Amino acid sequence: MRRVTLTQYLVEQQRSKGVVSAELRLLIEVVARACKSISNAISKGALSGVLGGAGTDNVQGEAQKKLDVIANDVLVEANEWGGHLAAMASEEMDLPLSIPNRYPKGEYLLVYDPLDGSSNIDVNVSVGTIFSVLRCPDGVNCTDESAFLQPGSKQVAAGFAVYGPATILVLTVGNGTVGFTLDRELGSWVMTQEKIEIPADTTEFAINMSNARNWTPPVKRYIDECLAGKTGPRGKDFNMRWVASMVADVYRILSRGGVFMYPVDAKHTGGRLRLLYEANPMSFIVEQAGGAAINGTQRIMDVQPTKLHQRQGVILGSKHEVELVGRYYAGQ
Repeated sequence: MRRVTLTQYLVEQQRSKGVVSAELRLLIEVVARACKSISNAISKGALSGVLGGAGTDNVQGEAQKKLDVIANDVLVEANEWGGHLAAMASEEMDLPLSIPNRYPKGEYLLVYDPLDGSSNIDVNVSVGTIFSVLRCPDGVNCTDESAFLQPGSKQVAAGFAVYGPATILVLTVGNGTVGFTLDRELGSWVMTQEKIEIPADTTEFAINMSNARNWTPPVKRYIDECLAGKTGPRGKDFNMRWVASMVADVYRILSRGGVFMYPVDAKHTGGRLRLLYEANPMSFIVEQAGGAAINGTQRIMDVQPTKLHQRQGVILGSKHEVELVGRYYAGQ
């Protein structure tokens, strides 16, 4: 069987499909190389002294782990000099980072969560990196926050890496969703999932049950029906899975179906996850794999951002289940 590397896949998308420019291909390859470095740092764990808190908070007031800071620095250093970016924004930085004047600038904007699920680092649970690529709009200062405030439908690429038993890279450039596994011996990303398709139906859901007292009626109705099993209105038993690491939960859904829910509730009145760094890229990936992604009342990728670190309710995964939740939100 022919082994297709990430570079070969991107060149094919560039040459015959016309969905990837040379600059975008190189940008994705740079991000993928940075993910290799982050994976290596994580795999050493306590051996390299990278576990524990950094003693600082990010812009959302959340305590940063040492690896949050390390992962962010790796992505900045890898991407600032290549000439493909106009600017970048990170969940761990207050404001967009402009490309230093000593380096050439490109037309793209990179937004990313350098280490999703970092609260799990110290207990050796899978974490990951999420990224999204946008074009800088014409006539806009690309270093200004407003340049990044584009709906998810404007994304030209999105992906995430999962640092688990194997290191996996999931990617979409708007032509389906594909998966690559890091071959550590060769140092290359090798395609292992040529066409990821999420089953439209499922018997699994992922939600933080500790927030049950705060749920809105549509979410409570859906979960109660799932928990009722064969004797309830759904007529089948459901299993609950919750890793508290979005990359791990979404990768499981991409692999075998399911619905992931972190909805707006009484505790998280604006949502918990970040629209630009988490909700939009994951929604693009899921939709390209045949799934659906809503905030309850609206397709996530249609939401017009108003702030760089805006939060959003997220319900995504198997299409029929997400559509059912949407009907409950509509009062049907």
